Amino acid sequence: MSKVPLTARGAAQLKEELRRLKLEERPKVTAAIATARAHGDLKENAEYHAAKEQQGLMEARIRDIEAKLSNAQIIDVTAVNAGGKVVFGSTVHLVDGADGTQAKYQIVGEDEADIKNGLLSIGSPIARALIGKKEGDEVDVATPSGKRSYEITAVEYI
Repeated sequence: MSKVPLTARGAAQLKEELRRLKLEERPKVTAAIATARAHGDLKENAEYHAAKEQQGLMEARIRDIEAKLSNAQIIDVTAVNAGGKVVFGSTVHLVDGADGTQAKYQIVGEDEADIKNGLLSIGSPIARALIGKKEGDEVDVATPSGKRSYEITAVEYI
């Protein structure tokens, strides 16, 4: 399996979620199963079946996080020397060519993306168009709502 880029912040968030699931949530679910099992007949015990389903979902999430972390290429954005170019992890300030609105995005891995918080997936059309460009460049992006034009006003590595 190929390496998947992940920022240091994204890796820390995944590690914290994994810690919480293993050390806090797993014992709670195990206790809920034991309590439900003590109620008797397991065939008709809804509490038992709900707890077992919750356990299955939690264990799947644990395996998913462990797989992501094992295949992650953690990139420290502050240590990147890209010479002013837009690269993975950089924060890009844009001005929309059509209406002049300003936006700021950090280009992050697929699992970290959250457009509402300015975290743009490396696989998104805008991020793909921005990679390799510099401050002052104009970028045309094909979006579902049509072609958009942006100007890069600043590139930061924070």
